[in-house]
Amino acid sequence: MAEEDGKKQLLHLVFGGELKSLGSTEFRDLDALDIVGIYPDYASAKTAWKAKAQASVDNAHMRYFVVHLHRLLQPEAKASGSS
Repeated sequence: MAEEDGKKQLLHLVFGGELKSLGSTEFRDLDALDIVGIYPDYASAKTAWKAKAQASVDNAHMRYFVVHLHRLLQPEAKASGSS
């Protein structure tokens, strides 16, 4: 699971959508979720998340999230660093 440069691949998913209310994480329409992409590390996922979050700043109900897929794929592995 190592990339060509020797770094371990730590997959992250970035997605978002419009929430039903500001105080929850329940989405208004699951069919309208914006799947931004899957990234090989937290830094690139954070960059994508930030771009999408800033682009939707006018809609208070729109939220984007970063999911640590590598933690779901290998729950027994300890997380290292800030990934």
